[in-house]
Amino acid sequence: MNTGELVELGQQLRVDSVRASAAAGSGHPTSSMSAADLMAVLLANHFRYDFERPSHPGNDRFVLSKGHATPLLYSAFKAAGVVDDAELLTFRKLGSALEGHPTPRRLPWVETATGSLGQGLPVGVGIALAGKRLDRSGYRVWVLCGDSELAEGSVWEAAEHAAYEHLDNLTAVVDVNRLGQRGPTRHGHDLDAYARRFQAFGWHTVEVDGHDVDAIDRAYGEARSTTGQPTVILARTLKGKGVEGVQDREGLHGKPLKDADGAIAELGGRRDARIHVHEPPAARMLHAVRAGHPELPRFEKQDDVATRDAYGQALAALGSGRGDVVALDGEVSDSTRAELFAKEHPDRYFECYIAEQQLVATAVGLATRGWVPYASTFAAFLTRAHDFVRMASVSGAGINLVGSHAGVAIGQDGPSQMGLEDLAMMRAVHGSTVLYPCDANQTAKLVATMAGLDGIRYLRTSRGKSPVIYGPDEEFPVGGSKVLRSSDRDRMTVVAAGVTVHEALAAADALDREGIPVRVIDLYSVKPVDRLTLRRAAEETGCLLSVEDHHEEGGLGDAVLDAFLDGRPVPRLVRLAVRTMPGSATPEEQLHGAGIDAESIAAAGRLLVEEAVVR
Repeated sequence: MNTGELVELGQQLRVDSVRASAAAGSGHPTSSMSAADLMAVLLANHFRYDFERPSHPGNDRFVLSKGHATPLLYSAFKAAGVVDDAELLTFRKLGSALEGHPTPRRLPWVETATGSLGQGLPVGVGIALAGKRLDRSGYRVWVLCGDSELAEGSVWEAAEHAAYEHLDNLTAVVDVNRLGQRGPTRHGHDLDAYARRFQAFGWHTVEVDGHDVDAIDRAYGEARSTTGQPTVILARTLKGKGVEGVQDREGLHGKPLKDADGAIAELGGRRDARIHVHEPPAARMLHAVRAGHPELPRFEKQDDVATRDAYGQALAALGSGRGDVVALDGEVSDSTRAELFAKEHPDRYFECYIAEQQLVATAVGLATRGWVPYASTFAAFLTRAHDFVRMASVSGAGINLVGSHAGVAIGQDGPSQMGLEDLAMMRAVHGSTVLYPCDANQTAKLVATMAGLDGIRYLRTSRGKSPVIYGPDEEFPVGGSKVLRSSDRDRMTVVAAGVTVHEALAAADALDREGIPVRVIDLYSVKPVDRLTLRRAAEETGCLLSVEDHHEEGGLGDAVLDAFLDGRPVPRLVRLAVRTMPGSATPEEQLHGAGIDAESIAAAGRLLVEEAVVR
């Protein structure tokens, strides 16, 4: 498009942003108006995309990091001819695909859900990494950011990672309109302040008037021709551009314009131009063909193997069997054992260093391109990335997360390294699957199973070695459990997972010698939980005792209660969990101090039986 046509397109996007927000009675028109010229030039002159084939491997990728500016995004979709005017005016209404913040669940042209600020650029880095190292395609990744979100630390995790990986296929466009939600941003219109920061991380920077379409056009061309480093275009803009009553004024964030008709007239009235978006180049999906069943490692019964070791071996084997599996780690791969995958499949391994937000964001970005990521770090450190996990669920992303060094059982390292909240955190994520294996063969089977699941999948592994109690051919369906001991005379049921399974078995042996038969359930699938088996155990044994190496809130005990939340009578349930703040001690001392070792389980079991007799 020429200069005049680009100016007109920018005005059309502004008008439609005002119209959509007015129809909704809510939204962010002024944030959309500031970036309208940036979007117009990108869409018309530089973006290569086949809207009829959103999965085309050669398509450029666009991420709206300032996710509240959806009026602009949907107006662009209208200009591209994939959203009509009637649908545009359903913005934010019940049942509309045009939600207040974009999600790929509703629209195939949206790469990832945004709205929690500071996430678009990190995910864009993941998409660009896929293009650079895996897909080997010529597509570019364009991320439109707001200036307010540059206060988020995750943006700078992304900035460093992108420069380190030399992602010259990535362009960040920052809409520097100087106004946030409650007032001016930290640096206002000081483009040099932002440029110095990006330059320090190794980015090529371009400063531009964000309303000069010719200057924007040249800036995009410069970004496309820059090699060896990512580019950021810092565009000075005015919030509410084009309407005198709202332009560059505070207090109007997230509000429709009071006089929408007057604003539309001031912008030159409604337009309905359709633009031709450039076609993507021919490309093919490199990992389209998946291999058959991988040869998983096999472990002998009674061998002592840490589940983290089994994870590493199983992941490496899975990578040999499936060419779409990739692995990521947060600079602890020698502990999580992801290093085993890295050694066998270095081309599909991504080191994200100690930047857990970028770790999860990279996994999400890779997943958008069809890869199956496994991202690992200590269970405790995944808490730093919980918002990214939450937004991954909003996106409908399929990612596998693995948290090692869980619970007090890690021993002397102390509470800062102990994952004691992770089960609760992951169970609370919409549509998640939460798995906690107790032995090596179980771990290997669950690692392979995770690759075929949907949504967020979480596997909890343990640091210390534990006996192998299952054979290598045992199956472990998600949503299932294993009854390890049972009889018609059982007086109670102990429900455990992970390290506490072995403690529960030892306690059951001790109680059996005292004439107290005990049922033991390995609840390896914490979510979804095996409701039928738990209900049967409650009916047949009278009471349940859950024991977990996790805080009481939200963990295994709460998962057990989930089996009785449909109106069925809640059984007598005693819960053993970590209720104190641990210090440094041996694993055995830690388990005993928390009251979750075999001795503590047996003591609780005796008390339960005595109380039942009294009743």
